[in-house]
Amino acid sequence: MWEISLSGTGGQGLILAGIILAEAAILDGKQAIQTQSYGPEARGGASKSDVIISENEIDYPKVLAADILLAMSQEACVKYVKRLKNGGKLLVDTTFVKEFPEFSGDLIQLPITKSAREELGNAMFANIIALGAIVGATGIVTRESLLKAVLHRVPKGTEEVNTRALELGFGLGAGQC
Repeated sequence: MWEISLSGTGGQGLILAGIILAEAAILDGKQAIQTQSYGPEARGGASKSDVIISENEIDYPKVLAADILLAMSQEACVKYVKRLKNGGKLLVDTTFVKEFPEFSGDLIQLPITKSAREELGNAMFANIIALGAIVGATGIVTRESLLKAVLHRVPKGTEEVNTRALELGFGLGAGQC
């Protein structure tokens, strides 16, 4: 079973990213649950999407001890790092996360939003790059299922750039674990 928390600020597309990751797991024939929370500000406030993926039935829908924590903002990193289990993986977007709290696990530092801006011309693709990086680093779902889920959920006309974002993320995540 994998427990994953995707955290950052509202507007970074982390709720959508969680939905896509859960859908990819289901396409792989696994069980998946996705939950979300965000501050009343919506954009700019704290945002978190949790995904649980398992080969077996999932008894409880909340992440208790994350195997993977994605932190796309400094605030989210500080706020949610205590949810990471001992030995878990903290994946941070170095575009926004500059200071790393103490924790017992692996730190993966990737320039996610910077890559979106420089390679794709728009930071709005950072969430898809992050998904690719997570899957590239861990293999929690197949790349094929993740691509299908991304293409099913992104706005029409953005399929090509989102596919490029996913490939960029796969490359960033490869060899990180």
